[in-house]
Formats: sequence, structure tokens, C-alpha cells
Amino acid sequence: MPKRLPLPKRQAMAEGRSPDLANPAPPVHPRDPLAWCLAITGLYALLAGWRLAIPSIPFFDEVHYVPAAREFVALFEQGFGEYRNREHPLLGKELIALGMMLAGDNPLGWRLMPLAFGTLALFASMRALWHASEDRFATLAFGVLLATGFHLFVHSRIAMLDVFMASFLAVAAWQFAGACAQPEKGRWRLALTGIALGCAMGAKWNAIPIAVLPGLVFFAARISAGRRRLFFSRRGAPVPGVTLVEAFLWLGIVPLVTYALTFVPGYWMSEYLRPSPLAEQGLIGLHGNILSLQQQVLTPHNYQSNWPQWLLNTRGIWYLYEVVDGAQRGVLLIGNPLTMLLGLPALAWCLVIGAWRSDWARLGVVIGYAAALGLWLIAPKPVQFYYHYFVPSFFLLGALALALSDLRRAGWGTWLAWGTLAASAGLFALFYKVLAAAPLEGAASFVKWAWLVGWR
Repeated sequence: MPKRLPLPKRQAMAEGRSPDLANPAPPVHPRDPLAWCLAITGLYALLAGWRLAIPSIPFFDEVHYVPAAREFVALFEQGFGEYRNREHPLLGKELIALGMMLAGDNPLGWRLMPLAFGTLALFASMRALWHASEDRFATLAFGVLLATGFHLFVHSRIAMLDVFMASFLAVAAWQFAGACAQPEKGRWRLALTGIALGCAMGAKWNAIPIAVLPGLVFFAARISAGRRRLFFSRRGAPVPGVTLVEAFLWLGIVPLVTYALTFVPGYWMSEYLRPSPLAEQGLIGLHGNILSLQQQVLTPHNYQSNWPQWLLNTRGIWYLYEVVDGAQRGVLLIGNPLTMLLGLPALAWCLVIGAWRSDWARLGVVIGYAAALGLWLIAPKPVQFYYHYFVPSFFLLGALALALSDLRRAGWGTWLAWGTLAASAGLFALFYKVLAAAPLEGAASFVKWAWLVGWR
């Protein structure tokens, strides 16, 4: 005897509706992988912080930024400091100085804040992708890919400005994606987005192409909705409840005010026993000076490169290669040899799938990558280096994480997805010695890792 259908399904059939729609399944809400994000972040902090004070001498661009940071320490402690490294904004050097005030003028003090902000960048990036995609696997895969992608690890262990810029951009992406995903928290998340964007620009100007994106996205979303009250409507994406005028405050005015505030200590800095150039020229005049210094023609450098070499990962930089602390040591900046290349087709995949599905997580990583890299296609900076690919690499690895998640979801690509993460970690382990300045066997040891001529 055939089994009798339950009453709701019989009623649905009697009314001409599908019986499967009579008791629709509850919507699926993926579980937030916050605990796993914290675990990955904690492990990364321990690994990146191991022997952070080695080498015990300033290396690579630390020779510029550590002396500049010392002047902020002197300003705070003695009321007098010299205005050094005038071609960059102040915030990154102020943060290095903060680490020196906390831990002393020593290698640990120089690198304490880069480690903290590199760790923050990893956590914030995972949270940004989670809020944008609600994809657990992609979120955690992104964390693994970033932690083992070489760029972030190397810059978490050196007192340079780039890690501060990248970290603030990651926080801005986290808060903006959170505002879109949780409109009830949208207002304060947009405010934090604006503050983080201002700090990113205050660390390094390279952040500017990314800093304008949240405001442009908000404006484009409201334009596409065709609202009659464009500027004052609270309805519609990306953050319901927030008008376009208010969004301009959080994403336009707040970043500029925050950026300007990062220069305040500069009013008390002297320049070669003269008054502060900021006090003499004002903030706008000072920026003309910074711009001219950024555009000056520099002597060609052995390690200079261009964007096609960045894409193919064919030109690295030896931040360190010398005998120091009783051993031959080296620090090589390249991208992970596997994931830097796999990320390129992943970007194309995200562009196609994102456009087809109107998936803004996938489109977002493509747009972010294009904006971050596009700066260096037009920037009037004659000498460029591979570390300028640091921020684009975040979006590249985000695209790879999303593509791997799609492969895993398709079923036949599960082993490929997990295998890529394992291979990324394996290559990180293989290169660890020349990422963390570990002792090497001798002066010719670099050939073990210089697989390409451009890595020598």
C-alpha cells in the first residue's frame, strides 16, 4: 500500500503547488569560523615572532625607517626631533617609534609593531572574506594562503611601512564587508572603515587607489538602484539604513580628517635646525614636497623590477644576505612559487563567475587587484620594486581561496583544493630559512632557493 503523503503536502498538491514547497527547508546559514580564524592567527603570530630580533642589525629599508622613528621617540621624550624620510607620510614611522618606546631601541623594538600589524592583517583579511562570502572553506583557505604566501611573513618581521598600510586596508575591508553583511551594525562599521582608510593612506600613499573603492562602490550601488531620492534614501544596497550623504561622511570626510591627524606630530619636528617643514609650508604645501620626492629620478637599482615580473614572480629581492649574528643569513622576498601563479587563473575565474552570478565577493577581489596593481602601471615612479606587489597579492590569494572553494564544492576538485593548501604550506617550509633569516651553511647557500635567475 503506497505511503500516504503528509497533510501539508496533500494540501499543496490540491492547491496546485509543488509538495516540496509546502514545508520549505530552513535557510542555510554557514557557521562563522571565528575560532578557526583566531587559531590560524595565533599560530601565525608565534611563528612570525620566533627570533624576531634576528638579525640584530637594521637591514634593507630599516636603515631609513628606524632612524626616522628614533626622531619621534626623541620628540616624545625630549621635545625635539628631526624631520627625516620626508618622502613618505608619518604614521608608519610613528608606529615603529611606538614599538621602540614599548620595547626599547633594539631589534625587538623596531619590529614589534610590524609583527602586531602583520598579525592583524591576517585576521582582518579572513574576517573580510567571511563577511563578503560567508564561505567557511574560502575564509580559512585564505588565511592559510596568506600566512604561507611569503609576502606577509617577510613584512611582519621587518620595520618597513608596507605592513601598516596593508593591515589598515585589511581592517577597512573587514569593516566595510561587515557593514554590508550586517546593516544593523552598518553605521559604526562604516565609521571604522573611514578611520582605517585614513590610517592606511597615512602609512603609505600606495593605499589611495584602494581607499577610494568603498565610497565608489556605495555610490554605484545607489545609482544602479535608480532611487528618486538618491542622496537621502535609506533603502537599498550596500548598507540599508544609511543615506548616500551619510556614507560620504564616513567614507569620504572621515578618511581625510584621519589622514590629516596623522601628521600632527610633524608640526614639532625640525628640519636641519630649521622649523618644521609642515609648520612652514602647511599640510597642502608639504604634500607638494612629498610628491616631488616621490617622482624624483633615482639611480637604477639592482633589484628594481616591473609589473609583468611581479605577475610571473620572476624578480625577487634579497633584503638580507650577509654574515650576521654568527652565521650566514638571508631574507628573500619573493611570492610563494605555486600560489602566485595559480592566483592568476583564479582571478579570471572569479571575474567570470562573479559577473555571471552577480557575486560581489568574487568581483571585489578582482576589482581590488586591478586597482592595487593598476597604480603601478601609471605611477610616475621610475624605479619600482617587487614589494609594491604586496597589496595586490592579498587580492590574488583571496581569488585563489574562492576558486579553490568552488572546486571543492563541485566535488571533483576536493583533493586539488586541499592539495593546493598543503603544497603552499610545504613550499613555505622549504623556503623558511630564507624568509626568517635562519642560519645557512655558507656564502653559496642562496643557490638552493634561487631557482630563477631573477631570484639571485
